[in-house]
Amino acid sequence: MRRVFGSVRARAALGATVVVAVALVAAGIAVLRVLGADLSDQARLKAQMDARGVASKIAAGVGYRALELDESVPVQVVDDDGRVRAVSEDLEAVTGTGSRSVEPVVAAAPDDDGDDDSDDSGGDDAGSVSSDEEYSEGSARIDGETGDYVWAAVEATDRRGEDVTVYAGAPLATERGAVSTVRDAMLIGLPLLLLVVAAVTWLVTRRALRPVEGIRREMAAITASTDLSRRVPEPGSHDEVARLARTTNETLAALETSVERQRAFVADASHELRSPVASLRTQLEVGAAHPELLDVDGAVEDVVRLQRLAADLLLLARLDAGERPHGETPVALDALVREELAQRTADRVPVRGETAPVAVRGSRGQLARVLGNLVDNAQRHARGGVRVAVRAEGRWAVLEVADDGAGVPEGERERIFERFVRLDDARSRDDGGAGLGLAIARDVVARHGGTLTVGAAPEGGALFQMRLPVG
Repeated sequence: MRRVFGSVRARAALGATVVVAVALVAAGIAVLRVLGADLSDQARLKAQMDARGVASKIAAGVGYRALELDESVPVQVVDDDGRVRAVSEDLEAVTGTGSRSVEPVVAAAPDDDGDDDSDDSGGDDAGSVSSDEEYSEGSARIDGETGDYVWAAVEATDRRGEDVTVYAGAPLATERGAVSTVRDAMLIGLPLLLLVVAAVTWLVTRRALRPVEGIRREMAAITASTDLSRRVPEPGSHDEVARLARTTNETLAALETSVERQRAFVADASHELRSPVASLRTQLEVGAAHPELLDVDGAVEDVVRLQRLAADLLLLARLDAGERPHGETPVALDALVREELAQRTADRVPVRGETAPVAVRGSRGQLARVLGNLVDNAQRHARGGVRVAVRAEGRWAVLEVADDGAGVPEGERERIFERFVRLDDARSRDDGGAGLGLAIARDVVARHGGTLTVGAAPEGGALFQMRLPVG
């Protein structure tokens, strides 16, 4: 049971059914109230019309015994003293009117014209009918059948000036029967409608979530097989599910690229480490057997190269893990360049600096590492000199490193930033390094929110340009 109602389809179907049920119940109650009020108003209107019809006859001078009250409409005429002056035929009992009696009180013997015999001191002037009416509910028994009625009470004055109240009733059976019929129909139709809503919602949700189930199965298969080249199916629709599938495939592609990059990194690192380790081992083994043949300087160079390579690999690993520059502070880029170049006075290729005051925010140590890698790379390829320039361009700080060497072919200008890439395969590792300097430089610059590109220098060689936001 928990598994069934734990699914999205079940919750959607249940939620839709509950919402529709609440809406239908509220609408049904409103309909029943409106219907009951409308039928009640109709019954009151009919009772009012019947009461005014009788009151008009009394005001016109028709005697109480000559009113000819129809037995289908219960009518009772009561005077101010509570005496019943007239009732409709076959009226056997009544409640809710001015009197519970159904026996008319004869005031006097009728005249020849059928009117009640009474004092004519009031003259033959016509009576009147009040414009107001009152309503009440009660019951009446007519010819042995009892029913509920709404009574309309209308006051009238006969031609002798006597005030009476005419009560006319309209049956409530029609109103209550109609309301009961509608209520029964709702009670029968509501469960059926809710079943239809639940079934339709279940089917529609199942159809809508079918691609999601396909995505889930494919992701489970990818997890089980560890094959990141597989992709989840993308539905042809343009809804949220399709966007989810596309985003999932983009994530898988990025993950596959990251894993492949990691595998290549591990393979290349193992290859690069193997050479200095093997060389160092050979020298140590020779030195152990023949101490006089031990090349101490060569062993030290191998250890230094191994140390640098290990440091580069460690830095790349931290960058791949998403490490951000820590301890960000304002760094005077021009001062950093001057300090770095001051330590290179004895280099094979001289370095010339052209600096203007500009500052950035970041890690001074990492930015110094970038500058050192760019200058080292330029010196390896330069023929006669290297130029380092710093300037501000709007909201950017620009650092350029140019040499007068052979330059970088246009088709290889992005490839040189890949790890363990050396364009001159014939160059020795001692002269060309492991191919990590430019990769480290670009990653560090990217972590600082900048860019590192390469182009052609005015001197004819390569021009590396680093752009960082001004701090």
